[in-house]
Amino acid sequence: MSNPVNRREFMGAAGALAGILTLGSTAPLGAQTAPAGGFKFSLNTATIRGQKLPLPEQFDVAAKAGYDYIEPWLGDVAKYAESNSLKDLRRRAEDQGLKVISGIGFPEWAVNDDARRARAMEQLKREMDLMAQLGAPHIAAPPAGIYGKEVKIELDRLAERYRAVLELGRQMQVTPMLEIWGASANLNNLADATYVITKAAHPDACLLADVYHIYRGGSDFASLRVLGPTSLRVFHMNDYPATPPRESLRDSDRIWPGDGLAPMKEIFGHFLANGSRPVLSLELFNNEYYKLPALDAARTGLVKMKACVGSA
Repeated sequence: MSNPVNRREFMGAAGALAGILTLGSTAPLGAQTAPAGGFKFSLNTATIRGQKLPLPEQFDVAAKAGYDYIEPWLGDVAKYAESNSLKDLRRRAEDQGLKVISGIGFPEWAVNDDARRARAMEQLKREMDLMAQLGAPHIAAPPAGIYGKEVKIELDRLAERYRAVLELGRQMQVTPMLEIWGASANLNNLADATYVITKAAHPDACLLADVYHIYRGGSDFASLRVLGPTSLRVFHMNDYPATPPRESLRDSDRIWPGDGLAPMKEIFGHFLANGSRPVLSLELFNNEYYKLPALDAARTGLVKMKACVGSA
């Protein structure tokens, strides 16, 4: 079990948080490219994975639907790169007005086993290189490998390991975003994740948060008000239904943003108030949506996200 954080440690973390909120070395993408008061939108390709499109067609769908960015899964990217040029794919995408914001992979960077962690760092290096070839500034760093309830890792150890990932990211020029998973034994809530990015004491430390995972892990959406522009780069958009109960929700239960119970007006009110403009990336795993033509699903999701932003 994690050691309880005493008052002195908490105050130290709070001070570190203030630095991260204001001194991040990489300006948030949304703040750089979005018009005043606006957001940019991304398609996480999980949303159309059920349609089983080749990677270039996934990019085409995102561009045709009107997205600013795409967030591909690294398994697809690695497979494509075996016999194709990622730089050519990047040029093709940029010709359509589309850029890559991040990539989704599952290296076990946080596990206790030294050998597994070393292999994960090699995997991260390869995947960061793939992202760099696509021009992506970020990559996800989820709690893969420490998901099960049988292992609870001390937050200070997670902070040390995340810092090592951040240092690798500096070498590869791709920033890893610490991701929360609501059903995980570790990094399942905003409080723990915020502690880890502050304790890591690294200027590139930042979060990848998600409407579904914030709710699934029992965090209060009011916590978003402390996550300023440099600490939250990408925000996964989705929603959750009234049933099943929170503790029983699965990834496949996610629904269109605005169609469920998530307090979208509150969420975007916090972003607007604290100046945070993360890139909003639609991430769904809904089997019903996989029955739709991929372009229809992508367009529907973009309309739904923009309606949520407009509600604030």
